[in-house]
Order: sequence, then C-alpha cells, then structure tokens
Amino acid sequence: MIRLQSLTLIRGTKPLLESADLTLNPGERVGLIGANGSGKSSLFALLRGELHADAGELDLPAGWRLAHVAQETPALDRAALDYAIDGDTRLRRLEAELAEAEAAHDGHRIAELHAALQDADAYTVRARAEQLLAGLGFAPAQLTAPVAGFSGGWRMRLNLARALMCPSDLLLLDEPTNHLDLDAILWLEDWLRRYPGTLIVISHDRDFLDGVVDVVVHIDERKLRRYAGNYSAFERQRAASLALSQAAYEKQSRERAHLQSFIDRFKAKATKAKQAQSRMKMLARMEELAPIHAAAPFSFEFREPERAPNPLLVLEDVAAGYAPPAGEGAKTVLCGINLNLQAGSRIGLLGTNGAGKSTLINTLVGELPPLAGRLHQGKGLAIGYFAQHQLEMLRHDQSPLWHLQRLAPGAREQELRNFLGGFNFEGDMATAAIGPLSGGEKARLALALIVWQRPNLLLLDEPTNHLDLETREALTVALAQFEGTLVLVSHDRHLLRATTEEFLIVADGTLRPFDGDLDDYRDWLFRTKLARPAARMQPPGEIRETPDRKAQRRQEAEARQRASAQKKPIETRIRRLEERMDRLGARRAEVDARLADPALYAGADKEALKQLLFDQAAIAKELDQLEGEWLEQQAALEALSA
Repeated sequence: MIRLQSLTLIRGTKPLLESADLTLNPGERVGLIGANGSGKSSLFALLRGELHADAGELDLPAGWRLAHVAQETPALDRAALDYAIDGDTRLRRLEAELAEAEAAHDGHRIAELHAALQDADAYTVRARAEQLLAGLGFAPAQLTAPVAGFSGGWRMRLNLARALMCPSDLLLLDEPTNHLDLDAILWLEDWLRRYPGTLIVISHDRDFLDGVVDVVVHIDERKLRRYAGNYSAFERQRAASLALSQAAYEKQSRERAHLQSFIDRFKAKATKAKQAQSRMKMLARMEELAPIHAAAPFSFEFREPERAPNPLLVLEDVAAGYAPPAGEGAKTVLCGINLNLQAGSRIGLLGTNGAGKSTLINTLVGELPPLAGRLHQGKGLAIGYFAQHQLEMLRHDQSPLWHLQRLAPGAREQELRNFLGGFNFEGDMATAAIGPLSGGEKARLALALIVWQRPNLLLLDEPTNHLDLETREALTVALAQFEGTLVLVSHDRHLLRATTEEFLIVADGTLRPFDGDLDDYRDWLFRTKLARPAARMQPPGEIRETPDRKAQRRQEAEARQRASAQKKPIETRIRRLEERMDRLGARRAEVDARLADPALYAGADKEALKQLLFDQAAIAKELDQLEGEWLEQQAALEALSA
C-alpha cells in the first residue's frame, strides 16, 4: 500500500502539494492527472526517491521493486534486444554471478544460480523481449541494430521496453504514448491491463486512460483527489461536483448551439444521417459533461471557410515518396493512390509508423511532388497544415504577434491581439519571444496561425502531441464544428472518433478504405500484425495461411472494392443534397426573419409580402423534396453497407 499523509512538496518557491493525503492499494491501476506544472512529474520523482517531502510522510512498502522509463538514452553500441533485456536487472545480476561461479569452478554455487535463473524465466527472456519489442513497433531486423543508430523517438520506445522487461511491484509511466503510433498504443494498453502490480500513469490520452486505469488521482488546488473508475468516470464525477457561474453556462450553451445547428435541419430524421450522428454524439457528450466544458480554461473555433471548391483535391494513380539525391533512385513509399477529396469529407488515416501516412499528407499539402500520376487542386483551395516539424520552423526569437503579422500585414494590431488572446496569448505574452514556451504552447500558436487563414481543407499530422487534456478537448470541439474538409493522422482515438466519419488505411505501400470503426481496427490489428510475434513462438513451426484462406481474403477484398465503387456516386449525391439543403435552410431563415418584421405588414408594399410568402412556400416544398431524396439515398447507402 502507498500512503501519503499531510504531505507538502515545494519546488523552488512554488508549492505543488500542501497537506495532501492519498492511499493507493496494491494492484490498482492509477491515472495521475492535473494541469501542466501542477506537480505530476515531481510526485513521480518523490516516489522514486529522487525528491524528499518538505513536510508530511510517504509510506512505500520497503520490499517493492520499482520500474520507470528513463528520459535519457545513452548512444550505445549495444544491440536493441540486449538493451531491452538489461531492464531485468536481477536477471543480469544472476548472469554475472553465474559467470563468476563458472570461472571459479564453484559447482554448488553454479547449481544454485541455475535454479535462480530458471525462477527468473531466464530461458524465455529473449523470446519475451522479442515479443515486447515487436508489440512496440520494432521490425525483426532492428532487434540487432545498435541503440546509437535509433532516433530519439525510437530510443524512448527502447526505454519503455526496458521498463516493461523489469519485474516490478510498482510501475511508473510518464506520458508513455507520446512516441507511439496507434498500433503500439493498442498493444501497450492490452499489456498494461494484464500487468499484475500497481501502475501509476501520467497521460493526456483520454482513451488510453479509459482503457487502462481503474482509479484517477487529480492534482487540484495542491491537493490529491481520488476518484473511482476510469477517466470518463472522473469527468462525470467532477462535473457533478462543480458549481458553475452564469458566464460558464453561457459559454457552454454557445458551443451547444453551434453544434445543434448542424443537426437541426434533419429534425427527427437525424438519426439516419452519418454526418449528423457524429455531431449528435458530440452534443450528447457536452450535455453530460457541461460543467467540464464550461470550466475549461481554453476554447476556440475554426472560422467558416470563404469558399468550398468541390472536389478540393484529386489524386490519380499517384506514386508518393522522395525525389532522389543526385545519382540515386527515387524512394517510392506509396503507389497507385486514387483519392477524391470532396467538400465536407472527414477522413482519419490509419496505419503503423513508417507505413507512409506522413508521406501522403506531405504529398497532399504539396511539400512532396508526386513521383508519378496526377494531382489536381480545386480552384480556391486553402490548406491548413499542421505537423510536428512545423513547430521547429517557428521563429523562436520572435513573438506570437510577429508570426501573425506576417500572415496579415494589413490587419490592425489590436485585431491581431484580440485574436491571439482567444488562444491564451494575452498581454505581454503576445509580444514576448516564443523560445521559452512549452511544446504545447507552441502547438497552440501553430493552430492559431492555421485558424487565421480560414482553410477549407485541414491536413493534421499528430496535432495533439504535447497538448494537455484541456487543449486536446478544445481542439476536439473545434474540429467537430469545422465546416470544411478534414484529413487527420492521430494516435488519439477520442479525437478520431469525435471528428472523423470514415477511415483510410495506409499499409503495404498503398492506400485503401477501411470498412469499420476503431474497435474493428483494433480487432484487425490483434488478428494480424500484433498476433505475429506470438505465432512465431508457437511450436512446431510458423503458422502459414492456407490457399483457401488466401482465396477467401481475395474475394472479400474484391467485394469491398465493388461496394466502395457503388457507394461513391451515392455519397457524392448525398453531399450535394446536404449542401443544397444548407443553402435553402439559410435562405428560409432569412425569409422567416423578414416575415417576422411587423413593419412589413404595416407598409403598402403588398407585392413584397406576397413574394416572400411565395418564396417561403417554394423553399419548404423544395426542402421536402430534397429531404425525401436524401432519405432514399441514405437507405441505398445503408443497403450497400449491410
């Protein structure tokens, strides 16, 4: 049992905890959450014995073995597999003692050490380490590569592997998903559910927390507040306990009204509209968690695009990759890409790290010209592009205001300051150099610059990296309300679920539709890629696919392609119907507003009144016809999907 009693923790002059109390029971899986700078990492340092409490007591069982992820990785020549196994320090110590005993020809000690090694599962350790590294995304050829040859993100995966290899009673994980793709996150989530010890994890990934933890500890006002259940349960409990001011209610009501406008036109028929359904789910969640949204310290929205060409982008038999340096051949990553980005599409890209998702995004945005095929841009296309490397392109010696003035040299400074204030860059912060800002604050600035440009196509590559939970939630709400076209790469499942309506998968050098949701993707992943390491370990040999199964899979793929080809014209017609209904809805609101004006009936211009009444009836009739056709098209689409 871990017990904190009247504990005070101060860093510098800042008190992080004051007379805080907390009890954690053995085997609990705990999510530690709180605002940036609230003391989460300092509490981890306290548990590791690297910090001492300024007052109060910390009781930790003396015999517990503790594992955590190191933040630094030395540039070693040691193979990745051996480096991961080094995490089991007891095993390595026993191996060293065995070598000493064999050198001394101490038979009795050799026998004791062999028994101890067997108890430590020494004879399966390489197979376990291989399976663990495969789950974290390492290819077989990488297992023998030296640690020094890996990039920073992959070295962090190696450090995570070392922590998981270490037999422990207490496992501390600080943002373990930051350097992982969705496939590795799903594997880690499954691994942690089966971890027998006590787990404490810091994470800004709400779906990950929901899937792993059964207790949430919130650092709030320098106290530790314990909540039973996962992150969603915490939100509900905290929402119920918050007292909301009238201003907070008004803020939340404005967000609800904006989402409600997307579904009003469908009335009772909205349950059949795929596009409306995602907004309805978002609205329902806002109803349930109104106080959380209202109390959030930050929110923003994307401004309505000035124009919406349709289609926005078309790729025909495109090969995507990298142009060669002099004297070398081109590196093709994806080939045979056919993609028609229609106005209003909301696409999530799935696939492992290195499969080509970022290559595809870079091709769409124009940073990588196609190696083959054709790319057509719609007239009036305005792209908003976010990727992590763009943060490095910000001028760290310049201010947020300077960055925005480069985009809008003719705008008034006060207008730009007001805009930046909406992104929490207020007062002196708007004119101070951004160098000292955190990664999350720089990401927020990059988002502000995108919003200012009023894009009609958003291409977002892992936009939530470095963002805290509150800013992630603000981004989720903003994207759910965005009226343009969205293509999103993210390992944040909550963001993907709330903002996208269809998935494409990048795999095996190509792009294809994925017919299913994220739960289906998880099931597919565990049946295929994440099942392979275990299959290799099963005697007597490798599991091979039968010819019958290959033929069945080919037939299923062909059937999906035929269905997709049949769906496309129906989906296009549905989008056009919805666009027409949008325009008619706006026109009807304008006519209704004029008819509600008493001055119209007091005046002598009876012809104007008659014309407005005629327009009102004509709009209502056309809307009825369009909604009828829309329902027919939806029924046809559902029949093809069945």
